Amino acid sequence: MFIKLRKISLRLLKKIRYFPPKIYAYFLYEHYTGKRLNLEKPIEFNEKIQWYKVFYHPKILNQLVDKYAVRSYVEEKIGVKYLNDIYGVYEKPEEVCFRSLPNQFVIKATHTSSHNLIVTNKNKLDTKKAIKLFKKWLRKNQYYRTGQEWAYKDVKPRLIAEKYLKEDKRTSLIDYKFYCFDGVAKFLEIHLDRSDNHKRGFFDLDFKPLPFRYVSKEKSLLLKKENYVEKPSNFEEMIKLSETLADKLPFVRVDFYSIKGQSVFGEMTFYPSDGRKDFIPDKYNKIIGQYMKLPELKKRQKLITEL
Repeated sequence: MFIKLRKISLRLLKKIRYFPPKIYAYFLYEHYTGKRLNLEKPIEFNEKIQWYKVFYHPKILNQLVDKYAVRSYVEEKIGVKYLNDIYGVYEKPEEVCFRSLPNQFVIKATHTSSHNLIVTNKNKLDTKKAIKLFKKWLRKNQYYRTGQEWAYKDVKPRLIAEKYLKEDKRTSLIDYKFYCFDGVAKFLEIHLDRSDNHKRGFFDLDFKPLPFRYVSKEKSLLLKKENYVEKPSNFEEMIKLSETLADKLPFVRVDFYSIKGQSVFGEMTFYPSDGRKDFIPDKYNKIIGQYMKLPELKKRQKLITEL
């Protein structure tokens, strides 16, 4: 009975997103993982992600999660040639000039996660519905929308229109997501067929599958013939680029696409899945947690604000 009541209370408490971060992190973590959070001595990867949200606040993180502002950082660190083309940046939905956009394009919210409008045929686009959708996006704040992901808290709500990217023989792009610790890529996650039958799986840097997952077996990228992923010709380059972008950061996931051998930057993420999804088998939560060396809070120091 006690366990059932606690689950109900946690479900309710996690909806109160205006709790102080140190308190809210406990509710969120236990609700999704079933484990008690230890912010004093975090061990598992998702425990450390919660610590990251609460205590690690260098201002540059606000820039790096902003899908438009991050472009200047990428240009400085690795060069403009790795950035996708953009058609415009807009603060209001009414500023989007659909007439001037090509037949295929993508519009994203710069301040949140997973708010993307993919247009493959502009003639079929209902612009009134699109503008209504954009207004909804711009009212969202990622910090309060999810689990108090600090890096998003002060990101300016905007829209960005980008070039539509396409891979031959695939309906959607393959995502290559490199998990970098202290500027070193340790492994990557691959997302396949997002628009149809979304699968994902983890690989080492020799492009061999790893024995853990955080989704169901049905959604896991098992190497069956229909899910075969060929190692891209620019794989080594994407590793090096990810590590350059991750320099001096205790942890960041750096995402790339590979388009006909060309590396194209996707985004940088500091809180994968909001630190909610444990790895399966359970032992990998500690194994991967060991990769993440958190900076030390000095005596009387409440937050870390410098790299």
